[in-house]
Amino acid sequence: MGKMIYMDNAATTRVNEDVFEAMIPYYKEEFGNASSIYEIGQNSRKAVENARNSVAKFLGADPKEIYFTSGGTESDNWAIRGIAEALKNKGNHIITSKIEHHAVLHVCEYLEKHGYDVTYLDVDSEGIVDLNQLENAITDKTILITIMFANNEIGTIQPIKKIGEIATKHNVLFHTDAVQAVGAVDINVKEMGIDLLSLSGHKINGPKGIGALYIRRGINIQPFMIGGAQERRKRGGTENVPGIVGLGKAIEIKAAHLEENKAKLSEMRDYLIEQILEKVPYTRLNGATGENRLPGNVNVCFEFIEGESMLLLLNMHGIAGSSGSACTSGSLDPSHVLLAIGLPHEIAHGSLRLSISIDNTKEEIDFVVENLAKIINRLREMSPLYEDFIKGENK
Repeated sequence: MGKMIYMDNAATTRVNEDVFEAMIPYYKEEFGNASSIYEIGQNSRKAVENARNSVAKFLGADPKEIYFTSGGTESDNWAIRGIAEALKNKGNHIITSKIEHHAVLHVCEYLEKHGYDVTYLDVDSEGIVDLNQLENAITDKTILITIMFANNEIGTIQPIKKIGEIATKHNVLFHTDAVQAVGAVDINVKEMGIDLLSLSGHKINGPKGIGALYIRRGINIQPFMIGGAQERRKRGGTENVPGIVGLGKAIEIKAAHLEENKAKLSEMRDYLIEQILEKVPYTRLNGATGENRLPGNVNVCFEFIEGESMLLLLNMHGIAGSSGSACTSGSLDPSHVLLAIGLPHEIAHGSLRLSISIDNTKEEIDFVVENLAKIINRLREMSPLYEDFIKGENK
């Protein structure tokens, strides 16, 4: 097999070379504990605070509102469980959507078992929440709205600012899982009315095992990791200095090239969508279009096939894609996101997510589409459902 064509950047990304170089000194020469008072410890502390400033600047936040975590899952858990515990005397109602990442959905299911009431909002055929349903769901017991910024499977971007306005109007806290959106689109937590925001390093060409949670100043939230006094006594544990440095550098690079990357990725995304729909019949595009879709996300369903076989054949051609969330790739069940937007099980099983980066080229897209068309045709030739469909068409 030759060079792999990687189109699964929603699952994880390659660490940027400048990010990697920035991290190396904090594994070697500057290895000090950031809580220590001697020089190499204080050098680490300075590096941590510089990274905190970079993350805060990108989000339009204050550095003291940024807390480092192990990644998006921890940030989601902390935001939801921390608020639920802190405000349990005020209310026990949480509002979320049916298409959230499992780091949110499973936390909500956990809380339901412990006396909390959760409303799961419907979405339309593009995966966008109904704002009227959201506002009507709010009660005097509602303490938190948690709606993702952009969906990890179908790329749909939610009307975050409007959700923030509704939350503010009703004096309800608003958390957003922005793991897929950070580094891809403009975000300003103050302008958008966001109270808590989760992000992850490995989705933005940074290292794995590092993330952050923005918590608006003045919010009462319980610590999630209990231990030492790190992160202003909110998140105990020795700081992952190399990871924090890598996250800070990665977000600086994303900020510096945001608009040009967004334009390039959107053009490549639209070309990929156009080519797939043109060359593979009986194909459906999932999610929103244009500005309401993440620049690098393509999600389609091919009728009459099963997704796992398609992915294995793509891999044999050196192409890395996904059938949905990497966190549920071992599941035989169809995507909960695709079911929520109204797809029947048999079509949802034939899904493909291709998430591109600026490293991908038009030539790679052409290669992928050419081989994808052959693979789909091959799988359909073995499908009794497709055979029956064609017979019906020819009557």
